[in-house]
Amino acid sequence: MSESGHSQPGMYGQGRRRRRRRDRDPGPPGQNLSGPSRDRDYVPRERRDGSEEPSGPLLQKTPIILAKPPGERISSKPSAPASGAPSLEKPIMLIKTRDEGGKPGNTPDVPPSASGAGTVKLEREAVIGQTKLLPPEKMKHSIKLVDDQMNWCDSAMEYLRDQTDMLVVGVIGLQGTGKSTIMSLLSANSPEEDQRAYVFRAQTQEIKERAGNQSSGIDFYITQERVIFLDTQPILSPSILDHLINNDRKLPPEYNLPHTYVEMQSLQITAFLFTVCHVVIVVQDWFTDINLYRFLQTAEMLKPSTPSASHDSTGSSGADDGSEYYPHIVFLQNKARREEFCPRNLKKMHMAVDKLMAHSHLKYKGTLSMLDCNIFPGLNRDYLETEVNLFLLPMMENDGEDALTRAGSGPPLFSLLPGYRGHPSFSSLVSKFRSQILAMSRSQLSHTILTEKNWFHYAARIWDGVKKSSALSEYSRLLS
Repeated sequence: MSESGHSQPGMYGQGRRRRRRRDRDPGPPGQNLSGPSRDRDYVPRERRDGSEEPSGPLLQKTPIILAKPPGERISSKPSAPASGAPSLEKPIMLIKTRDEGGKPGNTPDVPPSASGAGTVKLEREAVIGQTKLLPPEKMKHSIKLVDDQMNWCDSAMEYLRDQTDMLVVGVIGLQGTGKSTIMSLLSANSPEEDQRAYVFRAQTQEIKERAGNQSSGIDFYITQERVIFLDTQPILSPSILDHLINNDRKLPPEYNLPHTYVEMQSLQITAFLFTVCHVVIVVQDWFTDINLYRFLQTAEMLKPSTPSASHDSTGSSGADDGSEYYPHIVFLQNKARREEFCPRNLKKMHMAVDKLMAHSHLKYKGTLSMLDCNIFPGLNRDYLETEVNLFLLPMMENDGEDALTRAGSGPPLFSLLPGYRGHPSFSSLVSKFRSQILAMSRSQLSHTILTEKNWFHYAARIWDGVKKSSALSEYSRLLS
């Protein structure tokens, strides 16, 4: 202080505190800091940490930077880096703001880690959304659903999605009837392609010469239209029986004879398809085998019941309440001859199938018709009294070579015309048959609506139940 009792001007931050308190009443002598006319009471202020400020002159206090209003302090933060402030001031203000974030009058800043986590979450959701919009991955070839040892495989799970609009098509048939070729043509290939590029491998010439079978177990393929195709090994196959006998393969302990094991394998696969498929195609290359229909009735009898709504596999049969599931069954006459396309013979074939399947619960009529495909333009729907799900396919051969061989010798004008075949071309009939199969109704397989992934788990549970079925075990004991 000066001798006159007044403080020097520059020691109080340009005299702001002195101007603020000029109009106040002077305090008692002894606490005069700025002369007789500006005495005031000195009251120690409470600090932010709760302790009192030590008494003494205000000359010992730091600059009053912390006394700024909250709005002024907040507005000054963004301008600090641009004004060229020292690098030490910014961390100090950030630390103080975090500590005072919970106190009234202060606006807490969002931590950088929280904003970074939000950005990462938004990016992850965007990636997931883009993945759902991408087209599904296209399979290049079929994979195993059940291997040759009758064990379930999980490799098909990566191709399935969480959507419910799907169709499951299975196939059964005797050895050499063309099951794998038909399934390849229905799913991803055309008759003009090389058979070695088919998604389901057909029999090679070497396998045909030694009367072997190409498929083993159950093969899986799903199209981009979300249609699941299941190709199976031949039922009642003599080549599988020959392989068991000649290679001394050990049979499971519950089977004593090789032919019993082969028949039970066929029944397990067929009963499984009757439970998890919307459509089951029965392929035969001549009309007709009575033993095949007996086999279908046996598989229907041993088919596992539809699980109840509580998913109790040990519960009572679903047939008691009328909710038992049965698929559509389609009889495909492959390698059909020209006389079988005659309307009179076609009518006899329909009547024979209807009588053989009269007592079956399988949906063998009313869902497929050759008369709707314009194959027989002169026939109306009333021509077939009992129309079953029967379709005919001729021998698969090259149309160009077939035209030259059937034309024979004659005038040059007629040598280039195709010979009379009595039916449309193979590729045309395959296209019509594929349209009929894909138009089948997709009834509910279980008491709950299944997505593709849920269907896979449901099918795995059904396959495990088929292998452990007491009805199949009892039937196997009766065969031994």
